[in-house]
Amino acid sequence: MSYWLLKHVLVGPLLWLLGRPKVEGLQHVPAEGPVIIAANHLAVVDSLYLCLVLPRKVTFIAKQEYFTTGGWRGRVNRWVMNATGQVAVDRTPGKAGGDSLTAAARILEQGGIWGIHPEGTRSPDGRIYRGRTGVIRVAMQTGAPVVPVVLSGTDRVNPRDRRFLRPAKVRISIGRPRYFPPADRYAVRQATDELMADLVRRSGRQYVDCYAATFERHAEAA
Repeated sequence: MSYWLLKHVLVGPLLWLLGRPKVEGLQHVPAEGPVIIAANHLAVVDSLYLCLVLPRKVTFIAKQEYFTTGGWRGRVNRWVMNATGQVAVDRTPGKAGGDSLTAAARILEQGGIWGIHPEGTRSPDGRIYRGRTGVIRVAMQTGAPVVPVVLSGTDRVNPRDRRFLRPAKVRISIGRPRYFPPADRYAVRQATDELMADLVRRSGRQYVDCYAATFERHAEAA
């Protein structure tokens, strides 16, 4: 109930007004059954825009800290996370990967939509970075189709260096579902690279063959 309240009353109308999103390929999202939405990642509001334009409820995996931080901001974050049906996982080293994939598989086994940004973190410069293999591993495990999605303009609505949202045109391009049968770990990496190449082709953006988080660490150290 709270998910739809946020989408249609509390948050959604503002996002529509700011981004005026144009959506292409919405017919490619299956009307029922498990689905993985795999999108590039430009801004914090990416997940909100995906929830806004997709007719079915989308669930993301969220850091446990969003549910446990104190203070008024923590309470607001916790309410939003719970209201939108986000699943908390422990992101401490050694546990994050396994817990996240288990939670994702559970969402899909219940016939839901799991939303994920395969880059793992926001792009620091708008380019598309190397994808993490979790999305393909879960797709192979569950048989759920992967729907590639390209977002553009969200980084202008929600710039990294600005505190408030700004008006800017948002475009969302949705590709055809892709299926990945079970395979060995080498095929998992190859399939992940093919998925990222699909996002690159659809977006027209440059590809960087390293993880976004690694690029940022090296940039900070330079």
